[in-house]
Amino acid sequence: MKKKNGALLMTGVLMASMLAGCGSNNGGNGNGADPQASAAATEAPASTQAADSGAVDTSKAVALKMIFVGPKPLDYDEVFGQINTKLQEKINTTIEGEFLDWSDWAQKYPLKLAANEDFDLIYAANWAGYNDQALKGGFLEITDDMIQKYAPMTWKAMPQVNWDQAKVQGKLYMIPQNRGESTEKLVVYREDLRKKYNLPEITSPEAYATYLKTVSEKEKGVTPFTPETGDWKFHNLDHVLLMQQNEWNMLTFDMPVAFKMDDPAGKVFNVYETQEFKDLVNYYKDLADNNAWSKSALNSKLDHQQEFREGKTASITHNLGTLGALMTDMREKNTPYELALADLTPDKKKSVAISTQNGFAIHATSQNAERSLMVLDLLQNDKELHDLVMYGVAGEHYNAVGDDKYTNAEKNANYTGFSNWGFNSPLNRDNATFPEEANALSAKWEGEVYHYPLETFVFDNSQVKTEVANVGNVMLRYGIPLEYGMVKDVDKGIAELQKQVKAAGIDKIIAEIQRQIDEFLANSAK
Repeated sequence: MKKKNGALLMTGVLMASMLAGCGSNNGGNGNGADPQASAAATEAPASTQAADSGAVDTSKAVALKMIFVGPKPLDYDEVFGQINTKLQEKINTTIEGEFLDWSDWAQKYPLKLAANEDFDLIYAANWAGYNDQALKGGFLEITDDMIQKYAPMTWKAMPQVNWDQAKVQGKLYMIPQNRGESTEKLVVYREDLRKKYNLPEITSPEAYATYLKTVSEKEKGVTPFTPETGDWKFHNLDHVLLMQQNEWNMLTFDMPVAFKMDDPAGKVFNVYETQEFKDLVNYYKDLADNNAWSKSALNSKLDHQQEFREGKTASITHNLGTLGALMTDMREKNTPYELALADLTPDKKKSVAISTQNGFAIHATSQNAERSLMVLDLLQNDKELHDLVMYGVAGEHYNAVGDDKYTNAEKNANYTGFSNWGFNSPLNRDNATFPEEANALSAKWEGEVYHYPLETFVFDNSQVKTEVANVGNVMLRYGIPLEYGMVKDVDKGIAELQKQVKAAGIDKIIAEIQRQIDEFLANSAK
């Protein structure tokens, strides 16, 4: 998955399936710990916590700087003011957040690390280049001893499989999320428009194309589809129509390399050389020629969710949690539009995200690594702090429904849209008013989760860093225009893309990936 906005997570069987995959209790790291019991431990005074966690000295006040992706919430000062009051009481620490907006985070994020700016914590994720930044030395290595001493609740609650998935060359550089989620992407669309023109149900790419073309032709002033902003080398609609449709998995969206999920040999291939990619580009070209999206989509800074809220676009794509939350909020605000979800690949295999889908890393040059870990420990495992950072102020931004659910309060929209999902944990609340159709899909997918041999494989690109960077530049320059139907001659455009990606070193990258996969599978079979 790429970026999310207040994403809710799949529950029940799906979470159990993630926890069940952890295997043995390695290194004393507990599994299935009671998060409420863990959270209760933080109610003691800071001095008691210090003694319990190995006499950690918190007598010196520390102010940490933390980098998030996504827009700064309107009510940031109020919510983080309360968070800081509680952090001061518990560990004599405060945090100051900096936010990288979705329109430019892809450029600013790596620059902050490359420039070695002064900050302590930063949101980290596989889709945000976690492996690459770890190997470049941007993140601090986090050892078992550090976690046990400074983040004991996390050590106790986190399944071993989560730690294993987050390791790069056998070393850990982030505190990953501790709750599973689906990686599937869906379409949310105007059901009133589908009914208005008596269109077929949207359960396939073909039916979706019919919907987009009809809206383009007959609904003046409404853009049929608006993509998310940012320099995505493969956007969310690609995820649906290329990855999900063909049951492929990509190790990273920064390279056009994939494998079939059910291939026991894990044979990787160049996506750009497949017939499936050519077919998709022609599909996009047809839609672009029929004005399915704006001619300026490549350079757009529009918030696709806000465009949908206001009825300016007829459909967008994202994950189930994000779209479900959007629908909930729109319905609670009495939107005049009838909304619906479309799964364009209903009969395809469903998978779950690995733990590095969300998390936080410590900057390699931070002078406050110990206190940073203590903050992450509390924000992920302390019930009171977790509620604050995830949902805002009770009664203002959310209304608590028991211990594990919530409903949106009046100011919900003032505290959403940024990467607080890095603190996902078993303490997460589920929206009690989540759309019934979204819950039905979630329940359906829970019984269809597909676990494949390379689910926990992590690619080390240290031997091909230059080639990876060069290929990424080619993807932005030659690939994205094709995927928005902006290239007049598709065949010529694909040929040029293939030529350029070859020159950039894709074959060397594929050879290195295959070598590592072969080694991984051989070791897994032992």
